[in-house]
Amino acid sequence: MAKLLIFLTISFSAIAAVAASGSTGESHRFSRNLSPKSMGLKKEKFSHLHFYFHDIVSGTKPTAVKVAEAAASNKSATLFGEVLVMDDPLTVGPEPSSKLVGRAQGIYASASQEEVGLLMVLNFAFMEGKYNGSNLSVLGRNAIFSEVREMPIVGGSGLFRFARGYAQAKTHTLDLKTGDAVVEYNVYVFHY
Repeated sequence: MAKLLIFLTISFSAIAAVAASGSTGESHRFSRNLSPKSMGLKKEKFSHLHFYFHDIVSGTKPTAVKVAEAAASNKSATLFGEVLVMDDPLTVGPEPSSKLVGRAQGIYASASQEEVGLLMVLNFAFMEGKYNGSNLSVLGRNAIFSEVREMPIVGGSGLFRFARGYAQAKTHTLDLKTGDAVVEYNVYVFHY
């Protein structure tokens, strides 16, 4: 009788386990270890990209527009609480007519009450050469009146999968009347 009870318990447990795993017999797991090669990843590369970012907030065709502001933003010397969405051209040279290599698409917000410090959340969406269709993602602080600012590269897609690195921004020109700016970027990134 004890053997029959043990047999039935084991049989019932096995049937329950099969039923719980689904009718197709697939095993469902939350995570697993993979080798980089199994994902098609080859040797890691280190790249330097250089381009100019054109942030135009004035005129009839701005590339950055205000989408939100706090009640006190206009009273703040730093425009604290102001949020803009951008689709800024990235070019080879500082001239607006220079060759277009991509776009900076995302959001920036005035996030400091003490100085003009922006929270930058954006993708560099490239559309030129071997990087066409690839993106780099930036998330960081940009104190725009500092000579050189550094922001982290937190990821990427396409040829920039598993990207990590940093972007250095240096203002090339800034029109204090209009707010329009051209910013030189040097981006250093590890990727596969």
